[in-house]
Amino acid sequence: MGSGIMGGGVAEACAAAGAHVTVRARTKASAEALVAQIEHSLAKQVEKGKRTTDDAAALRQRITVSTSLADLADCELVIETVVEDLEVKMELFRALDAVVSPKAIIATCTSTLPVIDLAMQVSRPERVCGVHFFNPVHTMMLVEVVRPICASDETIEAVIEFVLACGKEPIEVKDQAGFIVNALLFPYLNNAVRLLEHGVATKEGIDAAMKGGCGFPMGPFALLDLVGLDTSLAILDALYLEYADANYAPVPLLRRMVSAGLYGRKSGEGFYQYGP
Repeated sequence: MGSGIMGGGVAEACAAAGAHVTVRARTKASAEALVAQIEHSLAKQVEKGKRTTDDAAALRQRITVSTSLADLADCELVIETVVEDLEVKMELFRALDAVVSPKAIIATCTSTLPVIDLAMQVSRPERVCGVHFFNPVHTMMLVEVVRPICASDETIEAVIEFVLACGKEPIEVKDQAGFIVNALLFPYLNNAVRLLEHGVATKEGIDAAMKGGCGFPMGPFALLDLVGLDTSLAILDALYLEYADANYAPVPLLRRMVSAGLYGRKSGEGFYQYGP
């Protein structure tokens, strides 16, 4: 479910593991964009010698794109990757519950939102869990498998087995906001924006300091642009709602940039500018 960057990445990872994947997009245009994204990714892998042309073609054949929810009826595992909005996800889970098999597992790729709230929207909450892939999916090995209090051992074991089959590293985590990575990462990113807002250094200087001083592959502002400032704001809001900790309260500059439509790479401009 979901045809954005994360949805395309998850679809590709699942198909690479040999699974037959149906991706449900909301519109024909978004479905076509997803196909173009996957084909571009596979072409780059062939160009770099990471896949053969035949392997890429076979992988692409295992991915079907549809705009109909009914086409998910026979899926054994449904992974939701839509916008990080609890109400949107809850509505989608209710719709999925009316379509998929009673034996199907419904997993959410949420990075922060409470999985239990989504599980309570379906008739079999024991078949719901979180499966948080990281972007870009084809290079990031970690997957947080999130266990809400209602999930059965069978569900968690099946999802962990599937993640391993995708060549990823699953880590089981408790269902609490931010899980592991984002609960630790986003206070750091938020405080980097605070330093910039207070004029401590330029964004370039702060990025260079964290790369040179901590050995990080990219600085906080480059990372915020990659994640998306809108997504980052939603994550911080969810963390603050859960913990009421000042470290999670979004810095005003971040909220204003999102209001201005400066989302980062996806919009062409965030803390940095990107090409067309």
